[in-house]
Amino acid sequence: MPDYERTGVLTEDDLDTQTKEQLRRGVAIIECIQEIPCNPCVDVCPTQAVSMQDINAPPHVDYDACIGCAQCVAICPALACFVVKLEDDHALVTLPYEMLPMPAEGTIVAALNRSGEKIGEAIVQKVKTGDTPIITIEVKPELAMQVRAIEVEP
Repeated sequence: MPDYERTGVLTEDDLDTQTKEQLRRGVAIIECIQEIPCNPCVDVCPTQAVSMQDINAPPHVDYDACIGCAQCVAICPALACFVVKLEDDHALVTLPYEMLPMPAEGTIVAALNRSGEKIGEAIVQKVKTGDTPIITIEVKPELAMQVRAIEVEP
């Protein structure tokens, strides 16, 4: 049994592997493990980089085809899609954010891991509102594959 079935929390070992080159371009990271009929990430992908073996299978990303557009982030009903882009001295993580208050660009926020624990600080770089607002944050490169949420500190 995978640890996440016991703990309810995914680890990096549970995810598909990306190369540094792919992460430097910026790619979608889909952390969906549910075997349920759901495929909006497949339907919205403009390059067909997201696929599923069947309607009940978890999605798979072809990182070479992914352009990091974040359309899957905005459409995923489970909030399980992210985009990670490594830069020279920082990383950008695009994530869904359905909480209030909505942070403004330039705001320093707490960076949270998959368990909701604070693991550092992030700077909000971009806020895009819509049905599911998405936020792009800047973090230290070593946190890019760990940060999956933020907390706006008072």
